[in-house]
Amino acid sequence: MQAAAGLPLLAVLAGCGDAPLSALHPAGPAAAAIATAWWWMAGGAALILLGVLALAAWVLRRGRARLSERGARRLVWGAGVAFPLAVLTLLLAYGLGLGDALLPQAAGHDVYRVEVTGRQWQWEVRYPDAPGGARQSSNEIHVPVGRAIDVHVSAADVIHSFWVPRLGGKIDAIPGRENTVRLRADAPGVYEGLCAEFCGLGHAGMRMRVVAHDDAALAARLRTLAIAQEAP
Repeated sequence: MQAAAGLPLLAVLAGCGDAPLSALHPAGPAAAAIATAWWWMAGGAALILLGVLALAAWVLRRGRARLSERGARRLVWGAGVAFPLAVLTLLLAYGLGLGDALLPQAAGHDVYRVEVTGRQWQWEVRYPDAPGGARQSSNEIHVPVGRAIDVHVSAADVIHSFWVPRLGGKIDAIPGRENTVRLRADAPGVYEGLCAEFCGLGHAGMRMRVVAHDDAALAARLRTLAIAQEAP
């Protein structure tokens, strides 16, 4: 019985390790900010749960004894109004600041641009600033290490959602609209990504890889890609 009760905890802890799609194992500043927010919220939720359990235990120990009218009002206004309002206000302020920080604020000269189009059920990638002219690839995005990467996301058919958990947040890919998310990889490597919005029967297989290179390796890899076709 005790072993069965511990299974949910083991499942949660298993998702916190070095998994290719774990948002709790960040490899860039945007993903690190999201992971930090998650840990703060998880810790806060645990403390609130302990407080609720302690309050429930206190009520059970009191039995039928009643609070005074003044004490009851303090409990309702304090625990039922003031505390939730303060917590939600702090979360809102923190979330707004975090969300704003994850979006590109200005296009600097050192920002690497990639254009990604979601299509059932693949990702089409275009590199407009590649050496020797624009290049293209499918389901694999080649980026530099240690530089800001602006991913301009759109869709050709239905709504998709672009997400590379270890590098940053999700952004919707919407037909007829271009959204932008800023990522950065702190180390060379391969980072798994996926479509995070159900988009049809092939949704589960709509995956992509982000490959982070040093500058020389990136330039060499881009030269091997197909020349991008101009949109009709």
